[in-house]
Amino acid sequence: MARTTQEQYKAQARVLKALAHPTRLLLVEELARHPRCVCDLRDAAGLDISTVSKHLSLLRNAGIVVDEKRGLKVFYSLKTPCVLNFFKCVESVRACSK
Repeated sequence: MARTTQEQYKAQARVLKALAHPTRLLLVEELARHPRCVCDLRDAAGLDISTVSKHLSLLRNAGIVVDEKRGLKVFYSLKTPCVLNFFKCVESVRACSK
């Protein structure tokens, strides 16, 4: 396999791994509605803020979300809203496997 192709597969796998957790899927769904501060995402997930921040960091490092500091709060938004198309595809696969 060509080195370029192998690197592309590794990069794609990193994005998929970032999405491969129920809490991170929830966070992406919440951010699909509109940008949210970490405290709102903490409440939606029902987890402590440090855990939510770790999940958001993983999503940010994979290029899925971006953060913006507004005063004392940090707001997150989807950097790549097309990830929601992937969710639709996953749901189709799940529905067909029943």
